[in-house]
Amino acid sequence: MKPGEVLLFTSELADLIEAGMTLGAALNSLANQGDPNCGMCVVAADLRDRIMRGEAFSDAVDAHPKTFPAIYGNMVRAGEASGAMVEVLHRLTEHYERTQSMKSKIISALTYPCIVLGIGVIAVIFAMVKIVPQFTELFKSMGQELPVPTKILMGMSDGLIKYGIFYALGLVLSVALLRKWINGAGRMKWDAFKLRMPLVKGLIASGAYAALAYTMQTLLSNGVNVLNALRISEETSGNAVIGAELRKARERVTDGTTISGPLAQSGVFPRMMTDMMALGEQTGNLPAALGHIGKRYEAELNRNIKIFTTALEPLLILFVAVVVGFVAIAILSAVFSATSAMGR
Repeated sequence: MKPGEVLLFTSELADLIEAGMTLGAALNSLANQGDPNCGMCVVAADLRDRIMRGEAFSDAVDAHPKTFPAIYGNMVRAGEASGAMVEVLHRLTEHYERTQSMKSKIISALTYPCIVLGIGVIAVIFAMVKIVPQFTELFKSMGQELPVPTKILMGMSDGLIKYGIFYALGLVLSVALLRKWINGAGRMKWDAFKLRMPLVKGLIASGAYAALAYTMQTLLSNGVNVLNALRISEETSGNAVIGAELRKARERVTDGTTISGPLAQSGVFPRMMTDMMALGEQTGNLPAALGHIGKRYEAELNRNIKIFTTALEPLLILFVAVVVGFVAIAILSAVFSATSAMGR
């Protein structure tokens, strides 16, 4: 199941159990909804069968790691131990709703510039391949010395027509190699770069901090111990730099230290975040402090989205103006040169 389907599954399962159904009956009801080959129906049917064979619900969930992340199985296990399964499912629903909301905000902020850049690149390629060659033939037939901008434009157009396929292959190969490097040896450097990249770092960092705070709050509020909470947060952080610091903090916690201390020493997390965590540890209510941190950085994410979109629009306009202006100057300067020669 995709995250959106997991959200729907968890919400409906909580409602059915709260209405008085047993876990097996609720899973059977979800398995028989709609197309039997849909992801939710298949997974729900397998969970039902495992429950009927005597497996614990948490163990059945762990058998589907591609659908249910570690946070899901651990919270369900805590719900089984405490007898508060409905409350755990409702908190998982809230967790998925917050996660989906933050992801959709970041995606919507990046969609507009990607579309504009894509259209701009297509327009430039079309002009170089179809329009500029027509002017090239016209200027050559005049037999006049062409200005430097026009020569550059004609050379770029000619090179794109002759070697465009090689440029495209080179671009595809470069992207593939970059993705391989990012997913392998360069993962740490790339994630560190994202946390420092102008404009984008506000979106990436605030989203990561909010997600981390909400994840730990959800786990700790449902009885998951600190070490497991740190391990699950490390696995679900989505950023290698943040994950590495959480791993170091987990190693330090085993020595009896606090969570906030190692995180503050890392230099990756903001001072405000670690100070609020330290305050929560001192008062004995770390989950509440994490909830305040999550709200703080979720609000900051919204502000950064507005800043990002506001700053990006003039940059895109400037980019388009430079490209269009260069093409216009290159063509018009050749036209003026030709008319001046004809006037003499």
